Amino acid sequence: MSTDLTVTPVAGRRDLKSFIELPFELYAGVDQWVPPLIAERRRHLDRRRNPFFRHADAEYFLARRGERVVGRISAQIDQRFNEFHDNDWGQFGFYESSDDREVASALIDAACDWLRERKRDKAIGPLDFSTNHECGLLVDGFELRPQILENWHHPYYGPLLEGCGLTKAMDLYKWSLHVSGKGDVMPIIFDLAEKLETEHGITIRGMRKRDLHAEVERFMEVYNAAWERNWGFVPLTDEEIRHYAKELRPVLDSNWAMVAETAEGETVGVGLTLPDYNQVLKKLNGRLLPFGWAKALRARKTIDSVRVFALGVKPDYQHTGIAAGLYKRHYEMAASTPQHGGETGWILEVNKPMNKAMKAMGGEIVKTYRIYEKGL
Repeated sequence: MSTDLTVTPVAGRRDLKSFIELPFELYAGVDQWVPPLIAERRRHLDRRRNPFFRHADAEYFLARRGERVVGRISAQIDQRFNEFHDNDWGQFGFYESSDDREVASALIDAACDWLRERKRDKAIGPLDFSTNHECGLLVDGFELRPQILENWHHPYYGPLLEGCGLTKAMDLYKWSLHVSGKGDVMPIIFDLAEKLETEHGITIRGMRKRDLHAEVERFMEVYNAAWERNWGFVPLTDEEIRHYAKELRPVLDSNWAMVAETAEGETVGVGLTLPDYNQVLKKLNGRLLPFGWAKALRARKTIDSVRVFALGVKPDYQHTGIAAGLYKRHYEMAASTPQHGGETGWILEVNKPMNKAMKAMGGEIVKTYRIYEKGL
């Protein structure tokens, strides 16, 4: 390591401010990058306010050349993840750096050393902090802007990390769908959707925003059941569910939040799709004050795409065609709202049924995010 390059843990408010604001420097002038809200990032990283830290620990690191901050990274251990998967892995996240192999290597070494000292045997990432948050490194689709709750990265990040000995653990695909592509959907999708109520007594309704906390609890019950076999999944705690409900309320649109329920009122499938508020954030440069609120109110009316945040069905009901019903409702919403299309949330490359379904819906893969691993 060069004598002028140092990597140290974040110590105090000034360092945390540098950690949060580094991307604003690294991506200055890059049209695809969308500035996050600084206040939201501060809350997310706050060990007292983010319920993730009730079952996890983390350290944040800054790389400097002299006095200038040139990189950042986190290292974290999620005990709930380790217990759920019966392993001793650790994670790294929030990776950002200048195009400098020495900086990247020093950051990865710092994160891995921290995890190694705590008896972890593998590091995976980037995860900000888990697969329930922003995750993966963009490796394909650089020409597109990120959607809400996802990152954009410099193309040089992948080669830098791979040069540090990291290898692919898993790729995550994002598919694009548009109402104009409805004619490409395989007819069986709509056939299954039409039979959902008559043959199985299952109906699909919009999520009730006035009863949001209970609705989010129902959503998370399905989420934890439907995703539990997914690689990297970790179930959310009750406190995290309440936290998510609070964070999602400002961006939730009842047109795009869907609940499939039985005649008895049991929630058996959900589709939570969010208007792409990154189109709003792009105009705010990380701050709502003093004039950001006015810009946000104007810009939200122009949002023309969505992100399918999550769509799932309880295992016992996956034969009923609920997924097809949710797909059909998405096309109906795309035809009747200003958002005429969008992208799916990420789908694991090994999730063959979902990737096959997206192909049957006439979709195409437009972005790939990669989670890396490194043995410790």
